[in-house]
Amino acid sequence: MRNRIFAVLAIAVLAGGGLAYGTYNMMNNRPVDLVEAKFQPVVVANADLSLGAELRAEDLKVARFPDGQAPEGAFARVDEIVGRGVIVSIVKNEPILPAKLASKEAGAGLPPVIPEGMRAVSVRVNEVIGVAGYVLPGTHVDVLATASPTNNAADVTTKVVLANVQVLTAGTRIEQDQKDGKPVQVTVVTMSVSPEQAERLALASTEGKIQLALRNPLDQSTPATPGIKQAGLLGLVKSPAPAQTSASARPKAGQAVTVATAPATFVPTVEMIRGADRKNEVVK
Repeated sequence: MRNRIFAVLAIAVLAGGGLAYGTYNMMNNRPVDLVEAKFQPVVVANADLSLGAELRAEDLKVARFPDGQAPEGAFARVDEIVGRGVIVSIVKNEPILPAKLASKEAGAGLPPVIPEGMRAVSVRVNEVIGVAGYVLPGTHVDVLATASPTNNAADVTTKVVLANVQVLTAGTRIEQDQKDGKPVQVTVVTMSVSPEQAERLALASTEGKIQLALRNPLDQSTPATPGIKQAGLLGLVKSPAPAQTSASARPKAGQAVTVATAPATFVPTVEMIRGADRKNEVVK
């Protein structure tokens, strides 16, 4: 009886082993019926590329995109675009497209970025004027100028002279200090303006003081402000109300704002204090 049980077990083990071995061979000898996926080469950025940068071979690499899924106009070889300038900031692994590059003849740097009919003008700023570092390439700002048309301090006026101006570049550079001759680091903002706006900006930065006001990129309005003098700021005279402009008469983005207003009359006053009573007396 015991011998019969051992015989049955041996037959079962041999049969199972033979079946497993045959299945293993059959699976290994089965022809592979898989369709190999097709890919196409696409040149992408190997690092973050800033506006105005010149493309080098080490800045680029070739990635494989599924056939038919590559962006239209994408380049297939690195040597096709080496040496061309970047006119739009590009992030790492982003495909390089013709619309993001300057033409082959334009070269690199800032000139290819300047739109036709516009000029690039740079002004020195500090942390306050540069809105604490939030003025970055691509942002839009208003330019406020503070100056006096006369030598009278009462005529000092602050007014928005340029509205919705695009910032091209913002960064630091090394200049020589005029006092001790040592190199100092200064912050410079370069803006895209028309020739007439360039004149306004140059005059405002040399004959007065300028301040940049950061704008919401979705805000395309251009309010016409009358400007303000010291007397109006301190409430000594009533400031003129801002001019109301309709949508059809509203200036275009980047257009200089000019509003003719009557000069404010300065009224000299003296504050009289008698005990707990205070009042302003007009000096006649």
